[in-house]
Amino acid sequence: MPHDDRAFFDAFDTALAGDASALSPWLAANSPPGLSVYRNTIASGAIDALVATYATVTMMTGEDWFRAAAREYARAHPPREPALLAYGDTFPAWLATFPPAADAPYLAGIALLDWQWWQSWSAADAELLDGVALSDLTPELLSELTLALHPSVRFATFDAGIPSLWLAHQAPTRGGDHIVSVEPEHMLFVRTGSQVESRTIVSAPFAFIAALSEGASLLEAGEAALAADPTCALDQIIVTGLALGLFTRLSPINRNSRHDH
Repeated sequence: MPHDDRAFFDAFDTALAGDASALSPWLAANSPPGLSVYRNTIASGAIDALVATYATVTMMTGEDWFRAAAREYARAHPPREPALLAYGDTFPAWLATFPPAADAPYLAGIALLDWQWWQSWSAADAELLDGVALSDLTPELLSELTLALHPSVRFATFDAGIPSLWLAHQAPTRGGDHIVSVEPEHMLFVRTGSQVESRTIVSAPFAFIAALSEGASLLEAGEAALAADPTCALDQIIVTGLALGLFTRLSPINRNSRHDH
């Protein structure tokens, strides 16, 4: 009896997940011993990928502990794609509920920053905006145009100093005199060339970048920055963003792709 390839591969995935009987239409034996080889290979690759992606968590917990945790995650969330570059996106949220990590609740935040660094590092390249393009902007255009962020831009906000703790574990200043803040902190990643710039930023530029990421106009992004800090200098936020390589182009806002409040 013929079977289509898609059905076979779906059944093969199910068998690898633990239900070997899914392959019974194709194989005489219900539990082909060769499946364990595939399972072990996939599990090993998944664990190695998680170690590479979550390098700071691995450093803080020790590799043995992390590999044991990664094995549990891989069992619950096996890879669905052959390429493992994007594998493990749900690991930070999973780690927050992992009982052995209950006495280190900061690990989930550290994992999120590891994931954002990895996504920034592996993002696509894009041509950067020339600051000259901003010189002729009129006040009327500020409500009609937005700044597109570089594909490598990632950011996050925390109620306490998770970013400064993460930074304290990065080379080349690992183990140096970083002050771990107990105040809320905002983290920014952007790749320039082959290097990822990782830094904490204050509330006004964070609000500006977050608004742009949601498709806000330049006017709306500026208003968000001023709401976060009425004393901020909007021109300095933009100049610093240009220097960091945060922007790729000026473009008309797309009101159909965003929710106006």
